Amino acid sequence: MSEFPVAPHDTHREPGTVVLLRPRGFCAGVIRAIEVVRSAIKILGRPVYVRKEIVHNRHVVDELRVEGAVFVDSLDEVPPGEAVIFSAHGVSPEVRQHALRRNLRLIDATCPLVTKVHLEVIRYARANYTIILIGHRNHDEVIGTLGEAPESIRVISSVEEVDALDVLDPLRLVYLTQTTLSLDDCAEIVARLKERFPEITGPPSQDICYATQNRQMAVKGVAAKVDGVLVVGAKNSSNSSRLAEVAQGMGAGACLVDSAGDIPAEWLEGRRNIGLTAGASTPEVLVQEVVTRLRLFGYTRLEEVEWIPEDVRFVLPPELRSMRAQHAI
Repeated sequence: MSEFPVAPHDTHREPGTVVLLRPRGFCAGVIRAIEVVRSAIKILGRPVYVRKEIVHNRHVVDELRVEGAVFVDSLDEVPPGEAVIFSAHGVSPEVRQHALRRNLRLIDATCPLVTKVHLEVIRYARANYTIILIGHRNHDEVIGTLGEAPESIRVISSVEEVDALDVLDPLRLVYLTQTTLSLDDCAEIVARLKERFPEITGPPSQDICYATQNRQMAVKGVAAKVDGVLVVGAKNSSNSSRLAEVAQGMGAGACLVDSAGDIPAEWLEGRRNIGLTAGASTPEVLVQEVVTRLRLFGYTRLEEVEWIPEDVRFVLPPELRSMRAQHAI
Protein backbone atom coordinates (compact mmCIF):
# COMPACT_ATOMS: atom_id res chain seq x y z
CA MET A 1 0.00 0.00 0.00
CA SER A 2 1.36 3.42 -0.93
CA GLU A 3 0.67 6.88 0.48
CA PHE A 4 0.08 10.02 -1.60
CA PRO A 5 0.48 13.60 -0.34
CA VAL A 6 -2.82 14.91 1.02
CA ALA A 7 -4.29 17.77 -1.02
CA PRO A 8 -4.71 21.04 0.92
CA HIS A 9 -8.49 20.98 0.33
CA ASP A 10 -8.91 17.37 1.43
CA THR A 11 -12.58 16.85 2.37
CA HIS A 12 -12.00 13.89 4.73
CA ARG A 13 -10.67 13.87 8.30
CA GLU A 14 -8.82 10.60 7.66
CA PRO A 15 -7.34 9.28 4.42
CA GLY A 16 -9.67 7.27 2.22
CA THR A 17 -8.59 4.25 0.22
CA VAL A 18 -8.80 3.48 -3.48
CA VAL A 19 -8.87 -0.24 -4.19
CA LEU A 20 -7.62 -0.54 -7.76
CA LEU A 21 -8.81 -3.72 -9.44
CA ARG A 22 -6.94 -5.92 -11.85
CA PRO A 23 -7.69 -6.93 -14.51
CA ARG A 24 -9.21 -3.70 -15.79
CA GLY A 25 -9.25 -1.67 -18.97
CA PHE A 26 -8.18 -2.84 -22.41
CA CYS A 27 -8.87 -6.44 -23.40
CA ALA A 28 -7.06 -8.31 -26.18
CA GLY A 29 -9.79 -7.52 -28.72
CA VAL A 30 -9.58 -3.79 -28.05
CA ILE A 31 -5.77 -3.77 -28.14
CA ARG A 32 -5.93 -5.58 -31.49
CA ALA A 33 -8.54 -3.20 -32.94
CA ILE A 34 -6.52 -0.11 -32.00
CA GLU A 35 -3.35 -1.68 -33.41
CA VAL A 36 -5.23 -2.41 -36.64
CA VAL A 37 -6.05 1.27 -37.09
CA ARG A 38 -2.55 2.47 -36.23
CA SER A 39 -0.91 -0.12 -38.47
CA ALA A 40 -3.21 0.78 -41.37
CA ILE A 41 -2.33 4.46 -40.99
CA LYS A 42 1.37 3.59 -40.93
CA ILE A 43 1.11 1.41 -44.04
CA LEU A 44 -1.44 3.31 -46.12
CA GLY A 45 -0.95 6.86 -44.88
CA ARG A 46 -3.58 9.36 -43.81
CA PRO A 47 -6.50 9.21 -43.89
CA VAL A 48 -7.73 5.71 -43.05
CA TYR A 49 -11.49 5.26 -42.82
CA VAL A 50 -13.17 3.41 -39.94
CA ARG A 51 -16.83 2.42 -39.98
CA LYS A 52 -18.39 3.45 -36.63
CA GLU A 53 -16.35 3.79 -33.43
CA ILE A 54 -13.50 1.28 -33.49
CA VAL A 55 -14.29 0.65 -29.80
CA HIS A 56 -16.85 2.33 -27.57
CA ASN A 57 -14.69 5.00 -25.99
CA ARG A 58 -14.56 8.58 -27.27
CA HIS A 59 -11.07 9.18 -25.85
CA VAL A 60 -9.68 6.34 -27.95
CA VAL A 61 -11.63 7.53 -30.99
CA ASP A 62 -10.44 11.13 -30.56
CA GLU A 63 -6.82 10.03 -30.22
CA LEU A 64 -6.98 7.93 -33.38
CA ARG A 65 -8.72 10.76 -35.22
CA VAL A 66 -5.76 13.03 -34.47
CA GLU A 67 -3.42 10.30 -35.79
CA GLY A 68 -5.28 10.14 -39.10
CA ALA A 69 -8.38 7.97 -38.73
CA VAL A 70 -11.66 9.20 -40.20
CA PHE A 71 -14.72 7.70 -38.53
CA VAL A 72 -17.84 7.37 -40.65
CA ASP A 73 -21.37 6.22 -39.93
CA SER A 74 -22.00 5.08 -43.49
CA LEU A 75 -19.82 3.36 -46.06
CA ASP A 76 -21.14 5.88 -48.59
CA GLU A 77 -18.88 8.43 -46.90
CA VAL A 78 -15.78 6.45 -47.91
CA PRO A 79 -14.32 7.32 -51.36
CA PRO A 80 -14.38 4.36 -53.76
CA GLY A 81 -11.20 2.31 -53.77
CA GLU A 82 -10.14 3.41 -50.28
CA ALA A 83 -9.56 1.06 -47.35
CA VAL A 84 -12.19 0.80 -44.63
CA ILE A 85 -11.79 -0.78 -41.21
CA PHE A 86 -14.66 -2.60 -39.55
CA SER A 87 -14.88 -2.05 -35.79
CA ALA A 88 -14.24 -4.59 -33.04
CA HIS A 89 -18.01 -5.15 -32.71
CA GLY A 90 -18.35 -6.85 -36.09
CA VAL A 91 -20.65 -6.23 -39.04
CA SER A 92 -23.32 -8.08 -40.97
CA PRO A 93 -22.76 -9.75 -44.37
CA GLU A 94 -24.90 -6.98 -45.88
CA VAL A 95 -22.36 -4.37 -44.76
CA ARG A 96 -19.51 -6.42 -46.23
CA GLN A 97 -21.33 -6.74 -49.54
CA HIS A 98 -22.02 -3.00 -49.61
CA ALA A 99 -18.31 -2.33 -49.11
CA LEU A 100 -17.36 -4.68 -51.93
CA ARG A 101 -19.91 -3.11 -54.27
CA ARG A 102 -18.25 0.24 -53.64
CA ASN A 103 -14.84 -1.27 -54.41
CA LEU A 104 -13.53 -0.64 -50.90
CA ARG A 105 -10.56 -2.49 -49.43
CA LEU A 106 -11.75 -4.29 -46.30
CA ILE A 107 -9.73 -4.51 -43.10
CA ASP A 108 -11.62 -6.43 -40.44
CA ALA A 109 -10.89 -5.51 -36.81
CA THR A 110 -13.77 -7.63 -35.45
CA CYS A 111 -12.81 -9.19 -32.12
CA PRO A 112 -12.13 -12.91 -32.70
CA LEU A 113 -14.52 -13.73 -29.84
CA VAL A 114 -17.30 -11.88 -31.66
CA THR A 115 -16.38 -13.71 -34.86
CA LYS A 116 -16.80 -16.96 -32.91
CA VAL A 117 -20.45 -16.08 -32.23
CA HIS A 118 -21.00 -15.17 -35.91
CA LEU A 119 -19.67 -18.58 -36.95
CA GLU A 120 -21.95 -20.29 -34.45
CA VAL A 121 -24.94 -18.44 -35.90
CA ILE A 122 -24.02 -19.54 -39.42
CA ARG A 123 -23.58 -23.14 -38.33
CA TYR A 124 -26.90 -23.41 -36.51
CA ALA A 125 -28.84 -21.47 -39.13
CA ARG A 126 -27.63 -23.89 -41.81
CA ALA A 127 -28.86 -26.75 -39.62
CA ASN A 128 -32.33 -25.13 -39.48
CA TYR A 129 -32.19 -24.21 -35.81
CA THR A 130 -34.07 -21.30 -34.29
CA ILE A 131 -31.39 -19.19 -32.62
CA ILE A 132 -32.15 -17.31 -29.41
CA LEU A 133 -29.62 -14.49 -29.24
CA ILE A 134 -29.37 -13.04 -25.74
CA GLY A 135 -28.25 -9.44 -25.97
CA HIS A 136 -29.14 -5.77 -26.39
CA ARG A 137 -30.95 -5.17 -29.68
CA ASN A 138 -29.42 -1.78 -30.45
CA HIS A 139 -25.82 -2.70 -29.65
CA ASP A 140 -23.48 -2.76 -32.67
CA GLU A 141 -22.35 -6.30 -31.87
CA VAL A 142 -25.89 -7.69 -31.80
CA ILE A 143 -26.83 -5.82 -34.98
CA GLY A 144 -23.89 -7.40 -36.79
CA THR A 145 -24.58 -10.89 -35.40
CA LEU A 146 -28.28 -10.67 -36.24
CA GLY A 147 -27.37 -9.85 -39.83
CA GLU A 148 -25.82 -13.30 -40.32
CA ALA A 149 -29.23 -15.01 -40.25
CA PRO A 150 -32.05 -12.56 -39.45
CA GLU A 151 -34.75 -15.06 -40.42
CA SER A 152 -33.45 -17.59 -37.86
CA ILE A 153 -32.67 -15.34 -34.89
CA ARG A 154 -34.84 -14.08 -32.04
CA VAL A 155 -33.14 -11.42 -29.91
CA ILE A 156 -34.11 -11.36 -26.23
CA SER A 157 -32.78 -9.44 -23.24
CA SER A 158 -34.96 -10.48 -20.30
CA VAL A 159 -36.70 -13.38 -18.59
CA GLU A 160 -40.03 -11.81 -19.54
CA GLU A 161 -39.11 -12.11 -23.20
CA VAL A 162 -38.28 -15.79 -22.68
CA ASP A 163 -41.82 -16.31 -21.40
CA ALA A 164 -43.22 -14.66 -24.54
CA LEU A 165 -41.24 -16.86 -26.95
CA ASP A 166 -43.10 -19.05 -29.40
CA VAL A 167 -40.89 -21.42 -31.43
CA LEU A 168 -41.81 -23.84 -34.18
CA ASP A 169 -39.56 -26.73 -33.12
CA PRO A 170 -38.26 -26.76 -29.53
CA LEU A 171 -36.02 -29.69 -30.45
CA ARG A 172 -34.06 -27.50 -32.88
CA LEU A 173 -33.39 -24.56 -30.62
CA VAL A 174 -30.09 -23.01 -29.54
CA TYR A 175 -29.13 -19.99 -27.45
CA LEU A 176 -26.10 -17.79 -28.10
CA THR A 177 -25.11 -14.55 -26.38
CA GLN A 178 -23.58 -11.15 -26.87
CA THR A 179 -20.00 -11.22 -25.58
CA THR A 180 -20.33 -8.33 -23.10
CA LEU A 181 -23.35 -9.29 -20.98
CA SER A 182 -23.76 -9.45 -17.22
CA LEU A 183 -22.93 -13.00 -16.14
CA ASP A 184 -25.73 -13.01 -13.58
CA ASP A 185 -28.41 -11.59 -15.88
CA CYS A 186 -27.42 -13.99 -18.64
CA ALA A 187 -27.48 -16.98 -16.25
CA GLU A 188 -30.98 -16.04 -15.15
CA ILE A 189 -32.22 -15.85 -18.74
CA VAL A 190 -30.52 -19.13 -19.67
CA ALA A 191 -32.04 -20.85 -16.64
CA ARG A 192 -35.51 -19.77 -17.71
CA LEU A 193 -34.84 -20.88 -21.30
CA LYS A 194 -33.91 -24.33 -20.01
CA GLU A 195 -37.06 -24.46 -17.91
CA ARG A 196 -39.27 -23.63 -20.87
CA PHE A 197 -37.29 -25.60 -23.45
CA PRO A 198 -35.48 -28.50 -21.77
CA GLU A 199 -33.95 -29.68 -25.05
CA ILE A 200 -32.38 -26.31 -25.91
CA THR A 201 -28.74 -26.41 -27.01
CA GLY A 202 -26.11 -24.00 -25.71
CA PRO A 203 -22.93 -22.71 -27.36
CA PRO A 204 -20.00 -25.16 -27.48
CA SER A 205 -18.17 -22.80 -25.10
CA GLN A 206 -19.09 -19.66 -23.20
CA ASP A 207 -19.91 -16.73 -25.53
CA ILE A 208 -19.41 -14.05 -22.87
CA CYS A 209 -15.78 -13.10 -23.34
CA TYR A 210 -13.01 -13.81 -20.86
CA ALA A 211 -12.37 -10.10 -20.20
CA THR A 212 -16.02 -9.38 -19.40
CA GLN A 213 -16.09 -12.33 -17.00
CA ASN A 214 -12.81 -11.45 -15.30
CA ARG A 215 -13.71 -7.81 -14.72
CA GLN A 216 -17.14 -8.67 -13.36
CA MET A 217 -15.70 -11.32 -11.02
CA ALA A 218 -13.09 -8.84 -9.75
CA VAL A 219 -15.90 -6.38 -8.92
CA LYS A 220 -17.82 -9.13 -7.13
CA GLY A 221 -14.71 -10.02 -5.14
CA VAL A 222 -14.25 -6.50 -3.80
CA ALA A 223 -17.84 -5.23 -3.58
CA ALA A 224 -18.43 -6.32 0.02
CA LYS A 225 -15.17 -4.71 1.17
CA VAL A 226 -15.72 -1.20 -0.20
CA ASP A 227 -18.31 1.55 0.16
CA GLY A 228 -18.74 2.03 -3.56
CA VAL A 229 -17.29 1.16 -6.96
CA LEU A 230 -16.24 3.68 -9.60
CA VAL A 231 -16.25 2.31 -13.13
CA VAL A 232 -14.34 4.28 -15.75
CA GLY A 233 -15.95 3.79 -19.14
CA ALA A 234 -18.22 5.22 -21.80
CA LYS A 235 -21.97 5.25 -21.31
CA ASN A 236 -22.40 3.41 -24.63
CA SER A 237 -19.93 0.70 -23.61
CA SER A 238 -21.92 -2.43 -22.78
CA ASN A 239 -19.23 -4.07 -20.67
CA SER A 240 -18.62 -0.86 -18.69
CA SER A 241 -22.33 -0.50 -17.93
CA ARG A 242 -22.49 -4.14 -16.85
CA LEU A 243 -19.64 -3.57 -14.37
CA ALA A 244 -21.63 -0.81 -12.68
CA GLU A 245 -24.72 -3.03 -12.61
CA VAL A 246 -22.75 -5.90 -11.07
CA ALA A 247 -21.45 -3.65 -8.29
CA GLN A 248 -24.94 -2.31 -7.67
CA GLY A 249 -26.32 -5.83 -7.57
CA MET A 250 -23.76 -6.78 -4.93
CA GLY A 251 -24.98 -3.97 -2.70
CA ALA A 252 -22.11 -1.58 -3.36
CA GLY A 253 -23.00 1.87 -4.66
CA ALA A 254 -21.80 2.20 -8.24
CA CYS A 255 -20.95 5.16 -10.45
CA LEU A 256 -20.01 5.02 -14.14
CA VAL A 257 -17.83 7.93 -15.23
CA ASP A 258 -16.30 8.74 -18.60
CA SER A 259 -13.34 10.60 -17.09
CA ALA A 260 -11.92 12.07 -13.88
CA GLY A 261 -13.82 15.32 -14.36
CA ASP A 262 -17.14 13.47 -14.26
CA ILE A 263 -16.81 12.15 -10.70
CA PRO A 264 -19.75 13.58 -8.70
CA ALA A 265 -18.50 14.99 -5.39
CA GLU A 266 -21.82 14.16 -3.76
CA TRP A 267 -21.44 10.48 -4.68
CA LEU A 268 -18.22 10.33 -2.68
CA GLU A 269 -19.84 11.67 0.50
CA GLY A 270 -19.62 9.11 3.30
CA ARG A 271 -17.65 6.62 1.21
CA ARG A 272 -14.28 5.84 2.81
CA ASN A 273 -13.13 2.96 0.58
CA ILE A 274 -13.68 3.14 -3.17
CA GLY A 275 -13.21 0.26 -5.60
CA LEU A 276 -11.95 1.40 -9.00
CA THR A 277 -12.13 -0.52 -12.26
CA ALA A 278 -12.50 0.20 -15.98
CA GLY A 279 -14.36 -1.22 -18.94
CA ALA A 280 -12.53 -3.22 -21.60
CA SER A 281 -12.35 -0.25 -24.00
CA THR A 282 -11.05 2.26 -21.43
CA PRO A 283 -7.40 3.40 -21.70
CA GLU A 284 -5.30 3.14 -18.56
CA VAL A 285 -4.44 6.85 -18.69
CA LEU A 286 -8.06 7.67 -17.79
CA VAL A 287 -7.90 5.34 -14.78
CA GLN A 288 -4.74 7.04 -13.53
CA GLU A 289 -6.36 10.45 -13.97
CA VAL A 290 -9.24 9.23 -11.78
CA VAL A 291 -6.73 8.07 -9.14
CA THR A 292 -5.13 11.52 -9.21
CA ARG A 293 -8.52 13.22 -8.97
CA LEU A 294 -9.55 11.07 -6.01
CA ARG A 295 -6.45 12.19 -4.10
CA LEU A 296 -7.90 15.70 -4.13
CA PHE A 297 -10.98 14.33 -2.39
CA GLY A 298 -8.84 12.76 0.32
CA TYR A 299 -8.42 9.22 -1.02
CA THR A 300 -4.68 9.14 -0.43
CA ARG A 301 -4.18 5.42 0.08
CA LEU A 302 -3.90 3.14 -2.93
CA GLU A 303 -4.23 -0.62 -2.82
CA GLU A 304 -4.10 -2.80 -5.96
CA VAL A 305 -5.94 -6.12 -5.94
CA GLU A 306 -5.55 -8.70 -8.71
CA TRP A 307 -8.38 -11.15 -9.39
CA ILE A 308 -6.70 -13.18 -12.15
CA PRO A 309 -3.75 -12.58 -14.50
CA GLU A 310 -4.57 -12.00 -18.17
CA ASP A 311 -2.19 -12.88 -21.00
CA VAL A 312 -4.53 -13.25 -23.97
CA ARG A 313 -3.23 -11.89 -27.29
CA PHE A 314 -4.82 -11.87 -30.74
CA VAL A 315 -2.95 -11.69 -34.04
CA LEU A 316 -3.72 -8.98 -36.55
CA PRO A 317 -6.23 -9.80 -39.35
CA PRO A 318 -4.68 -11.58 -42.35
CA GLU A 319 -5.34 -8.73 -44.78
CA LEU A 320 -3.32 -6.35 -42.59
CA ARG A 321 -0.52 -8.89 -42.07
CA SER A 322 -0.33 -9.20 -45.84
CA MET A 323 -0.12 -5.41 -46.22
CA ARG A 324 2.63 -5.30 -43.60
CA ALA A 325 4.63 -7.97 -45.46
CA GLN A 326 4.25 -6.12 -48.78
CA HIS A 327 5.50 -2.91 -47.22
CA ALA A 328 8.17 -4.69 -45.13
CA ILE A 329 6.82 -3.17 -41.90
